Amino acid sequence: MSNNINTVLGVLAGTAVGAIIGMLYAPDKGINTRRRISEKAIEAKDQLAESALNLKDSVVDSVSSKKETLDSKLDTIITDASYKADEVITKLEAKLKDLKERNKRIQKTA
Repeated sequence: MSNNINTVLGVLAGTAVGAIIGMLYAPDKGINTRRRISEKAIEAKDQLAESALNLKDSVVDSVSSKKETLDSKLDTIITDASYKADEVITKLEAKLKDLKERNKRIQKTA
């Protein structure tokens, strides 16, 4: 995601710098050149704002998707753990029953 941000910012910055340099070397009156620079700066600002909003929306969508995936995986883990706990309890109950039977046999022989 950081790479995308850097790419967008680099393209926008390069476009703005290129437009300004091109206008500065263009044979036109100073007032016209300054007006065009101002217009181009406003356009670049608007494009940057639009790109930032699009990037924000993309990040929000990505985070929401990952959160849903994480929630789903967490539910699966909890369910699996619950079944495993039931299995462990069942095995412990069986072991306890065996131990009680052994204890009864030992007490009868003693």
